[in-house]
Amino acid sequence: MKKLALILAASCLALSAPALAMDHSGMDMDHSSHASGMAHEEVVEGVKVSFKIQGAKEAMKAMKMEMPLQKGESHYIAVIFKDAKTGKALTEGEAKLKVIAPDKGEQTKDLMAMHGEFGAFFDLSKKGKYGVMTKFQLKDGKTRSAKFWYTVK
Repeated sequence: MKKLALILAASCLALSAPALAMDHSGMDMDHSSHASGMAHEEVVEGVKVSFKIQGAKEAMKAMKMEMPLQKGESHYIAVIFKDAKTGKALTEGEAKLKVIAPDKGEQTKDLMAMHGEFGAFFDLSKKGKYGVMTKFQLKDGKTRSAKFWYTVK
């Protein structure tokens, strides 16, 4: 577990610099209002990775949870993993998510598995473009990653 956490942390750091250095100005990367409710979806080595971003209060209500939010927890980010061929949910494994804010501040959290997804609360309270990156290792033991830009208006 500690070894995986170190690998994930190092990988997230290694991924963040090139992602921030890329010029995305010519790309349509505004994922803030997809009709499907998903902020981003992609297939990574046989796994369909879907990201869902919700306001923290909305997410708590949807999960039927009542607990106080911590300061700075404005949004809930969920990552859903499915077998790309069969569509079967992949719910066993570990995932870590890193968010890079418009001011270059970083938040990294281990995601908790529940309700068929992996998720955690993050601070996306500032307007602007956020880098969202995940490293995950599912039951097959293979480490994968996915990343995208998310705009808060």
